[in-house]
Amino acid sequence: MTAAHTSARAAAPGGSRAELIADTALALLAERGMRGLTHRAVDEAAGLPPGSTSNHARTRAALLKAAVRRLAEREAQVLRPGEMPHPGDATLDGGRRHGGDADPLPALADALALALHRSLTQAPDLLIARYELALEATRRPELREFYDATGRGFREPLEALMAAVGSAEPRRHAQSLVAWCEGQMFSCAAGADHAAIPERAALRTGFEELLRGMLNR
Repeated sequence: MTAAHTSARAAAPGGSRAELIADTALALLAERGMRGLTHRAVDEAAGLPPGSTSNHARTRAALLKAAVRRLAEREAQVLRPGEMPHPGDATLDGGRRHGGDADPLPALADALALALHRSLTQAPDLLIARYELALEATRRPELREFYDATGRGFREPLEALMAAVGSAEPRRHAQSLVAWCEGQMFSCAAGADHAAIPERAALRTGFEELLRGMLNR
């Protein structure tokens, strides 16, 4: 049993064949890089009959899109329901609708720190796979469009959250938060901090500093 097989089975125990194929593709990207991802390699690593991956994703482009789609699904599962505030939560509007003056930033900073810390500690291979796919997207326009579209599924909710905490420029502020997260993830997954992942408390402090600086609070 290969490391990729073990990783894929752990990601979606009892999942569908499509999930197994996509999870195995992600595991192979992290383990072997883009050159190591082939339909045949996925079949072998997943323990599937020859041709199974080709039946699911006929072309390499289709296989890459399946990997991007599955990557987005798994990244969205980092937080469980209720762990990330919603734009309409009273904790985020500072209690203004109820005559209060609660500070909404600690709750948002804590949720963001929880999500980032889990990404760094529980799914580091997903980050490596993501960078492989991002680089490949620079060479494949059809993948670039698909990759960017899945990314908007994360950015747009963050923009709504920034608007909820009073940002006058939620899109720009959300972009700054994403850029800070991306820097942390790359540094910890493939950069100089790969052996020194920040504690959740440190990440929470960083997020709160960013939020207060952007919102002048």
